[in-house]
Amino acid sequence: MFAKAAWLKPMSTPQNLSEFQRLLEEGGYLNLPAVGDVITGKVIGAGRREIRLDIDGVRTGVVRGRELFAENKEYASLVPGEEVQATIIDLENENGEMELSFRFAGQKKAWEELRRLFTTGQTVETKILEANKGGLIVRLEHITGFLPVSQLSPEHYPRVIGGDKNKILEKLKSYIGGTMTVRVIDVNDQDEKLIVSEKAVWEDEQKGVISQFNVGNIIEGEVTALADFGAFVKFESLEGLVHISEIAWQRIDHPRDLLSVGQRVKAEIIGIEGSKIFLSMKKLIEDPWASVESRYTVGALVEGTVLKVNPFGFFVELDPEIHGLAHVSELSETPVADVTEIAKEGDRITFRIVSIEPKEHRLGLSLKAVDETVWKKMNSPVLQSEPGATPASGGSEAS
Repeated sequence: MFAKAAWLKPMSTPQNLSEFQRLLEEGGYLNLPAVGDVITGKVIGAGRREIRLDIDGVRTGVVRGRELFAENKEYASLVPGEEVQATIIDLENENGEMELSFRFAGQKKAWEELRRLFTTGQTVETKILEANKGGLIVRLEHITGFLPVSQLSPEHYPRVIGGDKNKILEKLKSYIGGTMTVRVIDVNDQDEKLIVSEKAVWEDEQKGVISQFNVGNIIEGEVTALADFGAFVKFESLEGLVHISEIAWQRIDHPRDLLSVGQRVKAEIIGIEGSKIFLSMKKLIEDPWASVESRYTVGALVEGTVLKVNPFGFFVELDPEIHGLAHVSELSETPVADVTEIAKEGDRITFRIVSIEPKEHRLGLSLKAVDETVWKKMNSPVLQSEPGATPASGGSEAS
Protein backbone atom coordinates (compact mmCIF):
# COMPACT_ATOMS: atom_id res chain seq x y z
CA MET A 1 0.00 0.00 0.00
CA PHE A 2 1.43 3.37 -1.08
CA ALA A 3 0.51 5.22 2.05
CA LYS A 4 2.29 2.74 4.32
CA ALA A 5 5.43 2.63 2.18
CA ALA A 6 5.59 6.39 1.79
CA TRP A 7 5.40 7.01 5.48
CA LEU A 8 7.79 4.23 6.45
CA LYS A 9 10.65 5.19 4.21
CA PRO A 10 12.07 8.18 6.13
CA MET A 11 11.71 6.41 9.50
CA SER A 12 14.82 4.29 9.82
CA THR A 13 14.90 3.81 13.61
CA PRO A 14 12.92 1.16 15.51
CA GLN A 15 11.54 3.91 17.72
CA ASN A 16 10.10 5.81 14.74
CA LEU A 17 8.81 2.59 13.19
CA SER A 18 6.97 1.56 16.33
CA GLU A 19 5.51 5.07 16.61
CA PHE A 20 4.18 4.84 13.09
CA GLN A 21 2.78 1.38 13.73
CA ARG A 22 1.01 2.74 16.80
CA LEU A 23 -0.60 5.46 14.66
CA LEU A 24 -1.77 2.83 12.18
CA GLU A 25 -3.21 0.71 14.95
CA GLU A 26 -5.08 3.73 16.30
CA GLY A 27 -6.59 4.36 12.88
CA GLY A 28 -4.27 7.18 11.90
CA TYR A 29 -3.96 5.74 8.39
CA LEU A 30 -7.53 6.85 7.77
CA ASN A 31 -6.41 10.47 8.00
CA LEU A 32 -3.30 10.22 5.86
CA PRO A 33 -2.76 13.49 3.96
CA ALA A 34 -3.07 13.83 0.21
CA VAL A 35 -1.58 16.09 -2.43
CA GLY A 36 -3.26 19.48 -2.17
CA ASP A 37 -3.91 19.25 1.57
CA VAL A 38 -2.72 22.03 3.85
CA ILE A 39 -0.83 20.70 6.86
CA THR A 40 0.81 22.27 9.90
CA GLY A 41 4.45 21.60 10.68
CA LYS A 42 7.15 22.85 13.03
CA VAL A 43 10.26 24.47 11.58
CA ILE A 44 13.34 22.36 12.32
CA GLY A 45 15.68 24.05 9.87
CA ALA A 46 15.55 27.36 8.03
CA GLY A 47 17.97 28.34 5.29
CA ARG A 48 18.04 30.57 2.25
CA ARG A 49 17.29 27.73 -0.17
CA GLU A 50 15.03 25.44 1.83
CA ILE A 51 13.02 25.13 5.02
CA ARG A 52 12.49 21.77 6.71
CA LEU A 53 9.41 20.99 8.77
CA ASP A 54 8.62 18.31 11.30
CA ILE A 55 5.14 16.87 10.60
CA ASP A 56 3.60 15.57 13.84
CA GLY A 57 6.92 13.98 14.84
CA VAL A 58 6.54 11.18 12.28
CA ARG A 59 7.50 12.77 8.99
CA THR A 60 9.80 15.42 7.58
CA GLY A 61 8.72 17.87 4.93
CA VAL A 62 10.75 20.28 2.85
CA VAL A 63 9.92 23.56 1.15
CA ARG A 64 12.42 24.64 -1.49
CA GLY A 65 12.94 26.56 -4.70
CA ARG A 66 10.11 28.75 -5.89
CA GLU A 67 7.75 27.09 -3.41
CA LEU A 68 9.48 29.12 -0.70
CA PHE A 69 8.28 32.43 -2.06
CA ALA A 70 4.84 33.38 -0.80
CA GLU A 71 3.53 36.94 -0.69
CA ASN A 72 2.07 36.31 2.75
CA LYS A 73 4.30 38.01 5.32
CA GLU A 74 3.87 35.02 7.64
CA TYR A 75 6.51 33.13 5.64
CA ALA A 76 9.07 35.92 5.45
CA SER A 77 11.20 35.18 8.54
CA LEU A 78 10.62 31.73 9.97
CA VAL A 79 12.74 30.43 12.86
CA PRO A 80 13.20 26.90 14.29
CA GLY A 81 10.39 25.88 16.60
CA GLU A 82 7.79 28.06 14.84
CA GLU A 83 4.65 26.41 13.50
CA VAL A 84 3.62 27.13 9.92
CA GLN A 85 1.20 25.82 7.33
CA ALA A 86 2.21 24.43 3.94
CA THR A 87 0.52 22.69 1.01
CA ILE A 88 1.50 19.13 0.01
CA ILE A 89 2.63 19.02 -3.63
CA ASP A 90 4.23 15.52 -3.46
CA LEU A 91 3.89 12.85 -0.77
CA GLU A 92 7.46 11.65 -1.33
CA ASN A 93 10.35 13.27 -3.18
CA GLU A 94 13.68 11.75 -4.23
CA ASN A 95 14.91 11.90 -0.64
CA GLY A 96 11.83 10.25 0.81
CA GLU A 97 10.59 13.55 2.26
CA MET A 98 7.25 15.19 1.80
CA GLU A 99 7.48 17.99 -0.78
CA LEU A 100 5.69 21.12 0.43
CA SER A 101 4.82 24.60 -0.82
CA PHE A 102 4.27 27.90 0.92
CA ARG A 103 2.88 29.48 -2.25
CA PHE A 104 -0.26 27.37 -2.42
CA ALA A 105 -0.79 27.47 1.34
CA GLY A 106 -0.53 31.24 1.26
CA GLN A 107 -3.04 31.41 -1.58
CA LYS A 108 -5.50 29.19 0.28
CA LYS A 109 -5.11 31.17 3.49
CA ALA A 110 -5.68 34.37 1.54
CA TRP A 111 -9.02 33.12 0.17
CA GLU A 112 -9.98 31.93 3.65
CA GLU A 113 -9.28 35.42 5.00
CA LEU A 114 -11.32 36.98 2.19
CA ARG A 115 -14.25 34.71 3.03
CA ARG A 116 -13.93 35.80 6.65
CA LEU A 117 -13.99 39.46 5.61
CA PHE A 118 -17.08 38.80 3.50
CA THR A 119 -18.87 36.99 6.33
CA THR A 120 -18.06 39.56 9.02
CA GLY A 121 -18.48 42.63 6.81
CA GLN A 122 -15.21 44.03 8.12
CA THR A 123 -13.73 46.96 6.20
CA VAL A 124 -10.18 46.83 4.87
CA GLU A 125 -7.73 48.93 2.87
CA THR A 126 -7.08 47.84 -0.71
CA LYS A 127 -4.50 49.02 -3.23
CA ILE A 128 -5.51 50.21 -6.69
CA LEU A 129 -3.48 48.43 -9.38
CA GLU A 130 -5.17 49.29 -12.67
CA ALA A 131 -8.26 50.91 -14.17
CA ASN A 132 -10.61 50.14 -17.02
CA LYS A 133 -13.89 51.68 -18.20
CA GLY A 134 -15.84 49.40 -15.88
CA GLY A 135 -13.94 50.11 -12.67
CA LEU A 136 -10.72 49.50 -10.76
CA ILE A 137 -8.46 46.46 -10.45
CA VAL A 138 -7.46 46.07 -6.80
CA ARG A 139 -5.31 43.80 -4.66
CA LEU A 140 -6.51 42.47 -1.32
CA GLU A 141 -4.72 39.79 0.69
CA HIS A 142 -2.47 39.33 -2.38
CA ILE A 143 -5.53 38.38 -4.45
CA THR A 144 -6.55 40.45 -7.46
CA GLY A 145 -10.12 41.74 -7.33
CA PHE A 146 -12.46 44.24 -8.94
CA LEU A 147 -14.11 47.43 -7.71
CA PRO A 148 -16.91 48.37 -10.17
CA VAL A 149 -17.59 52.04 -10.94
CA SER A 150 -21.07 51.61 -9.45
CA GLN A 151 -19.47 50.61 -6.12
CA LEU A 152 -17.38 53.77 -5.73
CA SER A 153 -18.33 56.30 -3.06
CA PRO A 154 -19.68 59.71 -4.17
CA GLU A 155 -16.25 61.20 -3.48
CA HIS A 156 -14.57 59.01 -6.09
CA TYR A 157 -17.45 58.42 -8.52
CA PRO A 158 -16.44 59.85 -11.94
CA ARG A 159 -19.18 62.35 -12.69
CA VAL A 160 -18.47 63.35 -16.26
CA ILE A 161 -20.82 65.60 -18.19
CA GLY A 162 -22.18 63.70 -21.16
CA GLY A 163 -20.87 60.39 -19.82
CA ASP A 164 -17.73 60.51 -21.99
CA LYS A 165 -16.15 57.07 -21.44
CA ASN A 166 -12.64 58.32 -22.17
CA LYS A 167 -12.94 61.06 -19.54
CA ILE A 168 -14.37 58.54 -17.09
CA LEU A 169 -11.34 56.31 -17.69
CA GLU A 170 -8.99 59.27 -17.14
CA LYS A 171 -10.64 59.93 -13.79
CA LEU A 172 -10.38 56.26 -12.77
CA LYS A 173 -6.71 56.11 -13.77
CA SER A 174 -5.97 58.97 -11.38
CA TYR A 175 -6.64 56.54 -8.50
CA ILE A 176 -3.96 54.03 -9.55
CA GLY A 177 -1.34 53.55 -6.84
CA GLY A 178 -3.61 54.82 -4.10
CA THR A 179 -5.71 52.96 -1.56
CA MET A 180 -9.40 52.85 -0.71
CA THR A 181 -11.34 51.51 2.23
CA VAL A 182 -13.64 48.78 0.98
CA ARG A 183 -15.85 45.86 1.99
CA VAL A 184 -15.85 42.44 0.31
CA ILE A 185 -19.28 41.92 -1.31
CA ASP A 186 -18.58 38.77 -3.36
CA VAL A 187 -15.89 36.09 -3.07
CA ASN A 188 -15.46 32.75 -4.83
CA ASP A 189 -12.04 31.09 -4.84
CA GLN A 190 -13.06 28.41 -7.36
CA ASP A 191 -13.91 31.08 -9.94
CA GLU A 192 -11.13 33.33 -8.59
CA LYS A 193 -13.77 36.03 -8.17
CA LEU A 194 -13.34 38.90 -5.75
CA ILE A 195 -15.63 41.96 -5.80
CA VAL A 196 -15.25 44.82 -3.33
CA SER A 197 -17.26 47.97 -2.64
CA GLU A 198 -16.26 51.38 -1.38
CA LYS A 199 -19.86 52.55 -1.60
CA ALA A 200 -20.98 49.97 1.00
CA VAL A 201 -18.51 51.42 3.52
CA TRP A 202 -19.67 54.96 2.75
CA GLU A 203 -23.33 53.98 3.13
CA ASP A 204 -22.73 52.55 6.60
CA GLU A 205 -20.88 55.68 7.65
CA GLN A 206 -23.79 57.83 6.47
CA LYS A 207 -26.56 55.93 8.26
CA GLY A 208 -26.10 57.82 11.50
CA VAL A 209 -26.03 61.19 9.76
CA ILE A 210 -28.93 60.43 7.41
CA SER A 211 -31.12 59.41 10.34
CA GLN A 212 -31.02 63.05 11.49
CA PHE A 213 -32.91 64.16 8.37
CA ASN A 214 -36.48 63.60 7.23
CA VAL A 215 -38.49 64.19 4.08
CA GLY A 216 -39.61 67.82 4.12
CA ASN A 217 -36.45 69.19 5.74
CA ILE A 218 -34.87 72.23 4.10
CA ILE A 219 -31.13 72.03 3.55
CA GLU A 220 -28.51 74.43 2.25
CA GLY A 221 -25.46 73.12 0.44
CA GLU A 222 -22.97 73.46 -2.35
CA VAL A 223 -23.34 72.18 -5.89
CA THR A 224 -20.54 69.62 -6.28
CA ALA A 225 -21.22 68.26 -9.77
CA LEU A 226 -23.54 68.66 -12.74
CA ALA A 227 -24.75 65.83 -14.95
CA ASP A 228 -27.25 65.54 -17.78
CA PHE A 229 -29.84 64.18 -15.36
CA GLY A 230 -29.37 66.63 -12.49
CA ALA A 231 -27.14 68.32 -9.92
CA PHE A 232 -25.39 66.91 -6.85
CA VAL A 233 -25.54 69.02 -3.73
CA LYS A 234 -23.34 68.43 -0.66
CA PHE A 235 -24.66 69.37 2.76
CA GLU A 236 -23.32 68.35 6.16
CA SER A 237 -21.29 65.23 5.25
CA LEU A 238 -24.03 64.01 2.90
CA GLU A 239 -24.77 64.46 -0.75
CA GLY A 240 -28.13 64.56 -2.47
CA LEU A 241 -29.37 64.66 -6.05
CA VAL A 242 -31.59 67.35 -7.51
CA HIS A 243 -33.08 65.78 -10.62
CA ILE A 244 -33.24 68.11 -13.61
CA SER A 245 -37.04 68.12 -13.33
CA GLU A 246 -36.74 69.38 -9.72
CA ILE A 247 -34.41 72.31 -10.39
CA ALA A 248 -36.99 74.75 -11.79
CA TRP A 249 -40.65 74.84 -12.77
CA GLN A 250 -39.80 75.71 -16.35
CA ARG A 251 -38.20 73.28 -18.76
CA ILE A 252 -34.40 73.39 -18.97
CA ASP A 253 -32.07 71.48 -21.30
CA HIS A 254 -29.25 70.99 -18.79
CA PRO A 255 -28.65 71.84 -15.11
CA ARG A 256 -25.81 74.15 -16.14
CA ASP A 257 -28.46 76.45 -17.66
CA LEU A 258 -29.26 77.59 -14.10
CA LEU A 259 -26.53 76.17 -11.85
CA SER A 260 -22.75 76.06 -11.59
CA VAL A 261 -20.33 73.97 -9.51
CA GLY A 262 -19.57 75.69 -6.20
CA GLN A 263 -22.88 77.57 -6.12
CA ARG A 264 -24.72 77.67 -2.78
CA VAL A 265 -28.36 76.56 -3.05
CA LYS A 266 -31.32 75.67 -0.86
CA ALA A 267 -33.43 72.59 -1.44
CA GLU A 268 -36.09 70.44 0.19
CA ILE A 269 -35.59 66.74 0.91
CA ILE A 270 -38.29 64.91 -1.07
CA GLY A 271 -37.04 61.35 -0.70
CA ILE A 272 -34.63 59.14 1.27
CA GLU A 273 -33.89 55.63 0.01
CA GLY A 274 -31.11 53.99 1.99
CA SER A 275 -28.07 56.20 1.37
CA LYS A 276 -29.74 58.02 -1.53
CA ILE A 277 -31.17 61.46 -0.84
CA PHE A 278 -33.40 63.21 -3.37
CA LEU A 279 -33.80 66.97 -3.31
CA SER A 280 -36.00 69.59 -4.92
CA MET A 281 -35.16 73.23 -5.47
CA LYS A 282 -38.37 74.17 -7.23
CA LYS A 283 -40.50 73.21 -4.21
CA LEU A 284 -39.05 76.23 -2.42
CA ILE A 285 -40.33 78.48 -5.22
CA GLU A 286 -44.01 79.33 -5.72
CA ASP A 287 -45.44 77.30 -8.58
CA PRO A 288 -46.11 79.83 -11.37
CA TRP A 289 -48.57 77.41 -12.94
CA ALA A 290 -50.89 77.87 -9.96
CA SER A 291 -51.78 81.34 -11.28
CA VAL A 292 -51.27 80.72 -14.99
CA GLU A 293 -54.99 81.11 -15.82
CA SER A 294 -54.98 84.61 -14.36
CA ARG A 295 -52.19 85.56 -16.76
CA TYR A 296 -53.12 83.64 -19.89
CA THR A 297 -56.43 82.52 -21.38
CA VAL A 298 -57.38 80.01 -24.03
CA GLY A 299 -57.90 81.79 -27.34
CA ALA A 300 -55.55 84.66 -26.53
CA LEU A 301 -52.86 85.74 -28.96
CA VAL A 302 -49.40 85.79 -27.34
CA GLU A 303 -45.90 86.46 -28.47
CA GLY A 304 -43.19 84.01 -27.49
CA THR A 305 -39.57 83.10 -28.12
CA VAL A 306 -38.78 79.74 -29.69
CA LEU A 307 -36.42 78.02 -27.23
CA LYS A 308 -36.00 74.67 -28.92
CA VAL A 309 -36.94 73.18 -32.27
CA ASN A 310 -37.77 69.47 -32.43
CA PRO A 311 -39.32 67.34 -35.17
CA PHE A 312 -42.53 67.29 -33.10
CA GLY A 313 -42.74 71.07 -32.67
CA PHE A 314 -41.48 74.15 -30.84
CA PHE A 315 -40.86 74.79 -27.15
CA VAL A 316 -41.80 78.42 -26.64
CA GLU A 317 -41.05 80.80 -23.78
CA LEU A 318 -43.97 83.11 -23.02
CA ASP A 319 -42.23 84.48 -19.93
CA PRO A 320 -39.31 83.26 -17.78
CA GLU A 321 -41.63 80.96 -15.79
CA ILE A 322 -44.19 79.73 -18.34
CA HIS A 323 -43.22 77.73 -21.40
CA GLY A 324 -45.60 76.29 -23.96
CA LEU A 325 -45.52 73.73 -26.75
CA ALA A 326 -46.55 74.36 -30.32
CA HIS A 327 -47.01 70.84 -31.68
CA VAL A 328 -46.09 70.21 -35.31
CA SER A 329 -49.76 69.55 -36.03
CA GLU A 330 -50.51 73.13 -34.95
CA LEU A 331 -47.88 74.81 -37.10
CA SER A 332 -49.67 74.71 -40.44
CA GLU A 333 -52.89 73.62 -42.13
CA THR A 334 -50.78 71.49 -44.45
CA PRO A 335 -48.29 68.75 -43.43
CA VAL A 336 -44.92 70.13 -42.35
CA ALA A 337 -41.89 68.31 -43.78
CA ASP A 338 -39.28 70.43 -42.00
CA VAL A 339 -40.22 72.52 -38.95
CA THR A 340 -37.03 74.57 -39.32
CA GLU A 341 -38.55 76.14 -42.45
CA ILE A 342 -41.17 77.74 -40.23
CA ALA A 343 -38.98 79.00 -37.39
CA LYS A 344 -35.65 78.58 -35.67
CA GLU A 345 -34.42 78.97 -32.11
CA GLY A 346 -34.55 82.57 -30.94
CA ASP A 347 -37.36 83.64 -33.26
CA ARG A 348 -40.14 85.77 -31.79
CA ILE A 349 -43.52 84.56 -33.06
CA THR A 350 -47.19 85.23 -32.33
CA PHE A 351 -49.23 82.16 -31.32
CA ARG A 352 -52.76 81.50 -30.19
CA ILE A 353 -53.22 79.64 -26.89
CA VAL A 354 -55.31 76.51 -27.55
CA SER A 355 -55.09 74.77 -24.17
CA ILE A 356 -54.00 75.38 -20.57
CA GLU A 357 -53.53 72.53 -18.08
CA PRO A 358 -52.18 73.98 -14.80
CA LYS A 359 -51.91 70.67 -12.91
CA GLU A 360 -49.93 69.05 -15.72
CA HIS A 361 -47.90 72.25 -16.31
CA ARG A 362 -48.83 72.25 -19.95
CA LEU A 363 -49.85 75.06 -22.28
CA GLY A 364 -50.64 74.40 -25.93
CA LEU A 365 -49.92 76.89 -28.68
CA SER A 366 -50.96 77.09 -32.31
CA LEU A 367 -49.77 78.95 -35.38
CA LYS A 368 -52.47 77.73 -37.73
CA ALA A 369 -55.15 79.09 -35.35
CA VAL A 370 -53.79 82.62 -35.86
CA ASP A 371 -55.62 84.43 -38.67
CA GLU A 372 -53.10 84.97 -41.47
CA THR A 373 -53.85 88.69 -41.77
CA VAL A 374 -53.68 89.22 -38.01
CA TRP A 375 -50.47 87.17 -37.82
CA LYS A 376 -48.78 89.28 -40.49
CA LYS A 377 -49.85 92.53 -38.84
CA MET A 378 -48.79 91.47 -35.36
CA ASN A 379 -45.38 90.31 -36.58
CA SER A 380 -44.83 93.30 -38.86
CA PRO A 381 -41.71 95.27 -37.83
CA VAL A 382 -43.40 98.40 -39.32
CA LEU A 383 -46.44 98.05 -37.10
CA GLN A 384 -44.35 97.30 -34.04
CA SER A 385 -42.32 100.47 -34.61
CA GLU A 386 -45.33 102.75 -35.08
CA PRO A 387 -46.10 105.13 -32.21
CA GLY A 388 -48.68 103.61 -29.87
CA ALA A 389 -48.46 100.15 -31.40
CA THR A 390 -48.11 97.32 -28.88
CA PRO A 391 -47.50 93.64 -29.52
CA ALA A 392 -50.11 91.11 -28.43
CA SER A 393 -49.83 89.98 -24.84
CA GLY A 394 -51.45 87.38 -22.60
CA GLY A 395 -55.18 87.96 -22.25
CA SER A 396 -55.61 89.89 -25.56
CA GLU A 397 -58.22 88.54 -27.96
CA ALA A 398 -58.31 88.61 -31.73
CA SER A 399 -61.56 90.01 -33.03
